[in-house]
Amino acid sequence: MTERSTRLQAVCWDMGGVLLRTFDWRKRRMWERRLRLSPGALEREVFDGPASRLAMLGRATSADVWQEVARLHALSDDEARTLRADFFAGDRLDDELLAYIASLRPTIRAALISNAWPDVRLALGEAGTNAFFDEIVISAEVGAAKPDPWIYKIALDRLKLPAEAAAFVDDMPRNLEAARAIGMHAVLFNGTRRTIEAVEMTLREEDHLGRV
Repeated sequence: MTERSTRLQAVCWDMGGVLLRTFDWRKRRMWERRLRLSPGALEREVFDGPASRLAMLGRATSADVWQEVARLHALSDDEARTLRADFFAGDRLDDELLAYIASLRPTIRAALISNAWPDVRLALGEAGTNAFFDEIVISAEVGAAKPDPWIYKIALDRLKLPAEAAAFVDDMPRNLEAARAIGMHAVLFNGTRRTIEAVEMTLREEDHLGRV
């Protein structure tokens, strides 16, 4: 038997909402009540505001994002620092997913494709998570953000793989549609265990199809 060169060789992962998630929402909800915001509005102000969109392309800093939020709500410097700390207080990495990624290597390589602000690579290093990935592609570093096809192509180029040899896991359907449009396999994040099962199924299917 022979193997096709397009057999699945890598799985690319989103970070926010997949590998890094908010497990405790209490402090965010507390600030929303304090600022008289509806549930979810604070996340939209932080991640979808003008400064954040620029930061994700490397054209602003995380400090710019928080300054924008502080100005919007007339917060003092101390209040802004507390909000920033509280906002991320309930976030944590999914250790089960990271262990699964580690279990696939080196047979199946891993890449991170993230829409993130410029300082995220430092945070990844401090958390020890960069050791799990063969390649890390951060939107702020490459000047392109999902669902722009360019960011996926950068990851594939660094992995030296064609699109059909890689899968992408994300929690946002539009990002998966963009990956699928250039030929990648797409897996919707739907909870840790279900996502692992979906990736396993994709790997099995491609392993079977890759042998002729």
